[in-house]
Amino acid sequence: MTDMNLDKQHTALLIADFYAEPMSNLAHSVSRHCVDKTLALRAAARNAGILVCYSATVFRPGYVEVNERNKIFSERKRTGGPAIADPLKIIHPQMLPGEGEPVVGKHRVNAMFGTDLEMILKARNTDTLILLGFATAGVVLSTTRYAADADYRLVIVEDCCADYDAAVHDFLCTKIFPRQANVVQSVDVIKALTA
Repeated sequence: MTDMNLDKQHTALLIADFYAEPMSNLAHSVSRHCVDKTLALRAAARNAGILVCYSATVFRPGYVEVNERNKIFSERKRTGGPAIADPLKIIHPQMLPGEGEPVVGKHRVNAMFGTDLEMILKARNTDTLILLGFATAGVVLSTTRYAADADYRLVIVEDCCADYDAAVHDFLCTKIFPRQANVVQSVDVIKALTA
């Protein structure tokens, strides 16, 4: 997709779970320059005046938010690793939010489930969500499914997403996401935001 129209008054950019370790060290992220592309996209979004927001998975000490039936997070609770409650401690240091840019701490994979993200988006009459982050098979997939059911127009920035498994990323971006979202490259979004 090379041509795209964005209503800047009703569009938001969600930088989802853009964590320091995987986005700086994971081969799938590094080889495709995900950090640099996301920085360029965020700069264009800020210049266009659209809402830029962030999500990160966090837990209180003792993982009080985690039920033993939750397969993903109960293992983390059982292993006794330290819980991090502040999302700013795990967001990539180059991707820390600017003033007035909301950060949503979440306790599940989906950035909208159990958080105030959707309230923030609705308060600004947002109907289009530009989505990127780590992991493609995690927060990007889960949030896409939820947001599509909530009737958001979705734009997934493929070259700003990364996953532990590049083949899963490619499958989602070519076979699954196009059913509910426009899958684009960062240059396409930057072009639309600067138009």
